[in-house]
Amino acid sequence: MAYFFLWVFLFFICDKALPGDTWTMNNLLMTGPKACLTYASSVQVGAQSGIRECKHQFAWDRWNCPDSALQLSTHKGFRSATRETSFVHAISAAGVMYTLTRNCSLGDLDDCGCDSSRNGKLGGRGWLWGGCSDNVDFGESISKQYVDALETGQDSRAAVNLHNNEAGRLAVKATMKRICRCHGMSESCTMQTCWMQLSDFREIGNYLKVKHDQAQKLELDKRRMRAGNSADNRVAMADAFGSIARTELIYLEDSPDYCAKNLSLGLPGTEGRECVQHGESLTQWERRSCRRLCHECGLRVEERRTEIVSSCNCKFHWCCTVKCENCSQVIVKHVCARRHGGHGHHRRRPRGPK
Repeated sequence: MAYFFLWVFLFFICDKALPGDTWTMNNLLMTGPKACLTYASSVQVGAQSGIRECKHQFAWDRWNCPDSALQLSTHKGFRSATRETSFVHAISAAGVMYTLTRNCSLGDLDDCGCDSSRNGKLGGRGWLWGGCSDNVDFGESISKQYVDALETGQDSRAAVNLHNNEAGRLAVKATMKRICRCHGMSESCTMQTCWMQLSDFREIGNYLKVKHDQAQKLELDKRRMRAGNSADNRVAMADAFGSIARTELIYLEDSPDYCAKNLSLGLPGTEGRECVQHGESLTQWERRSCRRLCHECGLRVEERRTEIVSSCNCKFHWCCTVKCENCSQVIVKHVCARRHGGHGHHRRRPRGPK
């Protein structure tokens, strides 16, 4: 299902993200289907990266980035603007920008390359700009052109989505690292040459997960917006956005109850979800997953054992056969299940929409 949304995503941007009149004649050859095909592979890979990172970041949350959440557009009624969809927009825009930037620096795209605009200039005490800086300005520009084209509305939800798209792209810039190489006699490092490099995409995901947890609810003067004309609405939105930094995630609507299954909203609920109780190198968030997914949602933790039989102790016999033994291994999993004789009632009070 996730790949279906990817193809819808690519089809929509190819149809909508065509250059406008502001483009110069030099860019004319890159318009229309050719432009889409040039970047389509990078856009697809970037969108996939965003999906995978979303699922990783929320693997042990009550909302776990289900496929139903991956529709970015406000087109045809998909108009949710919750804290969670703010992350979907940000990580998707970041994924597309990240992949375009990386592919540009690797020379996979014909019309761009490393950012050498500052090479040779003094960057700081004891170091100069040089090397091959990742061209984030290119990645940002193309990501903005394609991803933001999905927002065709003029309402507050579209404005919120565009804001979160930009916050995702700014996260790519904020997590970049300065990499330096020493110069001098016998590697004395009397001078360094430095360039800017993309961080691992996991760091961007971690950065945006913190932004998600700190996301601000946008408070709009609804009476003013209903009564006023379109100009008044724009002023009201500008006032609401004025106090919020471009790097912060924002949302309009409170999150629904992710404990309960809700088919109309595409929410599977937490019944049947796996949680972890034991294991090495578990984070505190993982160790508390059974409480968060099961107990706080009125469910119990059920232990399920599965025996897996596989080939083992294989030996080569001359000539020419391989003989193996059958080995069994018991896999223990913990899942959320309904309480005996109940229907998931008597819930503990959840701490937020996690």
